Amino acid sequence: MAKFALYVPLKPKAGKAGDVEAFLKQGAQMALKEKGTVSWYALKEEDGKYSVFDTFDDEAGRDAHLNGDIAKALMANWSEMFEGELHISKIGILAEK
Repeated sequence: MAKFALYVPLKPKAGKAGDVEAFLKQGAQMALKEKGTVSWYALKEEDGKYSVFDTFDDEAGRDAHLNGDIAKALMANWSEMFEGELHISKIGILAEK
């Protein structure tokens, strides 16, 4: 069971929802190449916001992801596509089904 996770809330700027969805779909393809990433989810929430939730077996995998291409792309595009400040929550997974 993966015991480490990240959660990143995303609020697109006005008129950028389509760009955000395309960006997230590209991120899913990039995540396939990350050996330490167990799962990677791009979520569309009811209120027009988005988020990313991903899981890792260990801290090394999570750290590799945070220093990888997806994180770099997110930071490079943040001010153009998203409102507010970037907030990445490190989460511990207690149980799963």
